[in-house]
Amino acid sequence: MAIATTISLPLTSPSSRSLASIPSLRLSFTSTLQLDSLPKYFARRRSPRLSVSASSAGLEVTEKARSLSFLDHRESGLLHFVKYHGLGNDFILVDNRDSSEPRITPEQAAKLCDRNFGIGADGVIFAMPGVNGTDYTMRIFNSDGSEPEMCGNGVRCFARFIAELENLQGRHSFTVHTGAGLIIPELQDDGQVKVDMGEPILKATDVPTRLTPTKDQSVVKAAIEVDGVAWSVTCVSMGNPHCVTFGNKIEQNLQVDDINLAAIGPKFEHHEMFPARTNTEFVQVLSNSHLKMRVWERGAGATLACGTGACAVVVAAVLEGRAGRNCTVDLPGGPLQIEWSEQDNHVYMTGPAEVVFYGSVPLH
Repeated sequence: MAIATTISLPLTSPSSRSLASIPSLRLSFTSTLQLDSLPKYFARRRSPRLSVSASSAGLEVTEKARSLSFLDHRESGLLHFVKYHGLGNDFILVDNRDSSEPRITPEQAAKLCDRNFGIGADGVIFAMPGVNGTDYTMRIFNSDGSEPEMCGNGVRCFARFIAELENLQGRHSFTVHTGAGLIIPELQDDGQVKVDMGEPILKATDVPTRLTPTKDQSVVKAAIEVDGVAWSVTCVSMGNPHCVTFGNKIEQNLQVDDINLAAIGPKFEHHEMFPARTNTEFVQVLSNSHLKMRVWERGAGATLACGTGACAVVVAAVLEGRAGRNCTVDLPGGPLQIEWSEQDNHVYMTGPAEVVFYGSVPLH
């Protein structure tokens, strides 16, 4: 599958301004795209279109009101997308609302996610029709082509994507069907997204893990040997499996910046105690309400942020008596606010999701 990036836009919405004033903007023209056919992506069927013109004064981006939508060019063999990130955890978002089948294959998704030969992302997310009474369905392919049940940073990006597609302003919430069940994101007035992530799953066989339960049917502060070292772990599922560790026999209190994530992460992910593989979080306790983590994601490797992982970390910290139920969790890409509510046992995640750029790629 050949990849040709056709145009990259800044984080701000398109308006009349000089491209020379945007250092991060890069234009790459190829034979696969007519520039005057690149309209503004958002808002269905009626959105203004963008054209790029050159003059001696420099390039200017201008808006033109046209009736034809960006999405009407599917017959050209182009995949239109918007790239978002949640604290650096980045995704290719595809409008798939007209079909219950993903527009591309897992193999194509893996090629798109390649950071050298593709667009570059941690995963491809599809906005699909809702099922069982939900407003939408979210599916995701990881950068290795595997399909996880859910993604916390991804669902925030999904919510912002839906808001743009539907032209939603202000506070809104909707229901999303995922492989992990019902997820309810709520757009906040400040642009952040608060997500009801549901109840954590703690029963060992449901996480799943083959580790012997240490507390009722849960795995809390259990011993596991990885690469010859005995680690203490707590296992939590947020619809996808997580193994959370605050230390090992050698180092009781981790300094997470010292962890060789590329070396140890895969050994946790593929450990025989995790039949569905696992995400792994290495956590440092800064205070009762402040945690710092690094994550090795199943199917994606080391990422800058993991929303479900941050949720699992707070649940594990509470179960181990290391922190309270409302915590700021620092990830390499920035902080998330996580609350494990005593009232309904649900975990709530609040954080940002931002547009990176809009584009099209030919699929071969």
